[in-house]
Amino acid sequence: MALEHSQAKKSKKTRKVISLGKQKEASKATAAGYDTDELIFALDIGTRTVVGIVGVPEDDKFKVLSAEVLEHKNRAMLDGQIHDIRQVSEVTKEIKERLEKNIGMPLSRVAIAAAGRVLKTCQVRTEREIDSGSEIDQELVSSIEIEGIQKAQMMLDSEAVQEEKTQFYCVGYSVINYYLNSFTISSLIGHKGKKIGVDILATFLPHIVVDSLYTVMNRIGLEVVSLTLEPIAAINVTIPKDLRLLNLALVDIGAGTSDIALTKDGSVVAYAMAPVAGDEITEKIAQNYLVDFNTGERIKIALSGNKDSIVFSNILGNKHNVPATEVMNVIRPSVELLAATISQKILEYNNKAPNAVFLIGGGSQIPGLTEILATQLGLPKDRVVVRGRDIIQNIRYSGKKLSGPEAITPFGIAITAQMQRGQDFLSVMLNGKKIRLFNSKKLTIADALILIGFNPDQLIGRSGKSLVFELNGTKKTIRGGHGKPAEIYVNESPANLETILKPGDNIKVIPAENGENAQVRISDFVPAKKGGEITFNGAKFQIGTKVYINGDTAAYDSIVNDGDIIYMNDISTIEDLFRVSEIDGDDILIQVNGNEVDNGYVLENGDKVQYGKRSESVANNSLLSQSGKTSTEVHNDNTVPGENVQKELKADPMPPNSIVVAVNGEDICLKGGKQQYIFVDVFNYINFDLTKPQGNIVLRLNGSQASFTDVIKPGDKIDIFWQK
Repeated sequence: MALEHSQAKKSKKTRKVISLGKQKEASKATAAGYDTDELIFALDIGTRTVVGIVGVPEDDKFKVLSAEVLEHKNRAMLDGQIHDIRQVSEVTKEIKERLEKNIGMPLSRVAIAAAGRVLKTCQVRTEREIDSGSEIDQELVSSIEIEGIQKAQMMLDSEAVQEEKTQFYCVGYSVINYYLNSFTISSLIGHKGKKIGVDILATFLPHIVVDSLYTVMNRIGLEVVSLTLEPIAAINVTIPKDLRLLNLALVDIGAGTSDIALTKDGSVVAYAMAPVAGDEITEKIAQNYLVDFNTGERIKIALSGNKDSIVFSNILGNKHNVPATEVMNVIRPSVELLAATISQKILEYNNKAPNAVFLIGGGSQIPGLTEILATQLGLPKDRVVVRGRDIIQNIRYSGKKLSGPEAITPFGIAITAQMQRGQDFLSVMLNGKKIRLFNSKKLTIADALILIGFNPDQLIGRSGKSLVFELNGTKKTIRGGHGKPAEIYVNESPANLETILKPGDNIKVIPAENGENAQVRISDFVPAKKGGEITFNGAKFQIGTKVYINGDTAAYDSIVNDGDIIYMNDISTIEDLFRVSEIDGDDILIQVNGNEVDNGYVLENGDKVQYGKRSESVANNSLLSQSGKTSTEVHNDNTVPGENVQKELKADPMPPNSIVVAVNGEDICLKGGKQQYIFVDVFNYINFDLTKPQGNIVLRLNGSQASFTDVIKPGDKIDIFWQK
């Protein structure tokens, strides 16, 4: 008998598998009979679960072809806001793949809804004069509705606090009333008149909430074709228009938030959000019984199953079997807080208790909530009820996965997508990619760039870094190159971020280019002077251009770095020679190689330069004799320190502030007339070519290692040589 029972059980299981296989095949065949454009794929991304539905419009109903439900593995969402994009993407991707397998067709477009976290609403009236001879069509009605949304957006922007930087996005709207010639009317289509009007209740959420949803959809290859608010989606399938004459409240209690919608006089008059929901109950259970969050969630769900006792293990591994009444007593304060918060929001937006309250969402099944909420609002207990899928009249679905109050919002998202198909989105091309924008205001290129997450750094080219350095004691600043801003075109015509978009516009954005950093060479400042050596009143003198960077000799075409201290010594004319020697050129007779010249004479390698006071030189006919020696002593009242130099320059008294130092054992007179000399000045008086290194240069001052900027004094002993 046991064997027969086992075989019968196995046979039954086999039949069940075959039956499921046939159902899948039938589902695929059914889906295959439709065009992909007819499919509506709706995703309800909740704090605890993700629900996916695929269906098609059929007559006036919505036929569900397949549905899937998955829980988040961890708390990837809090208070209806996506926190872990990667984890949410993984779950939504799995939902998508399961549905694709079920229907046998790929899914590329999706309808979604946002939770009412940080919800803002704005009610406006818009009126317009029209041609009294033409019938009012849907296009005219849609245009005045969009005008109302744009007006609401502008009002919201103008009311924003100056310091508040949050950008808000219109996620849906409801029409409160239509007007024809200033009289209220339920529908404008087909009528004629002089003036039409509409009262719009627009709802807005921060861009960060919407952007995170779009990011998840983009990651799994889905294009968002419909975006609405969760309470709007729910009310579209739970409270039909004929019931909206009553003052009703719809409360969608999820895991993270409780979204509220209020109806009165035939319209939805308010949307609100309470920042408490089912998770507060779960957290209370977890804290009281020392269990993890998922176990706490299972205990909460078990309470709805009318069980007498609940079995679980805590984080210490201890197994517990507690009465359900005990758990109810534990969560009672949290349930009362949830009911109180919801009732306060309803009273805040409705100014009184409504005629009745409908509860939907997974959190609505918490035992005792309806009674406590009725008490808080002062309503009879039978006026606060939980509504399930059975309330939805225009859905065809025979599955069992979605049957309770948690199924309302997913079906509502699908129905809302069906209702607003092609009406509320504007499609444009942006850099070759098609994107859709909700027609919430005068949409601009900036809105499109924000939606795709365009990097703002690519819009404005930054200037290159400037270069600051010191040249011969003067601060120099070289500016970096100017950045090139982004180029923006709409339909091949120049545009900017504020350009208003129209359906079908082709936008092209060429990213900005940053300017190049400043870069210069020493040769960019002073043309190179011809090098060589001359004799100046008997002393050797280097001519040409000498360059020092931070005290070190440098090539003439060296690149200048930020903060460099550069010293350039240029000697190519008699005037340069006098300048560096600090010699006053007044009443001076100058001879080069025995010939009189002026101070503009360009010096050549090997020139012998002699100068003296013109008045004294004229009296003695010449500065130079045939032998090349001075014919008279000029400034002979000066004393010349340094025995060797005095012998060599006995006809050439030193200018003021000259000093004598010993360089490589030879006395050298520095006649620059400076108040203070440094080591590098010596190179103007000796034959030592720094431009042709022959090893490592060694600098010594009085036997100690020296640097180019060390101060030198009369009588100092200097050694300069190459060390190979």
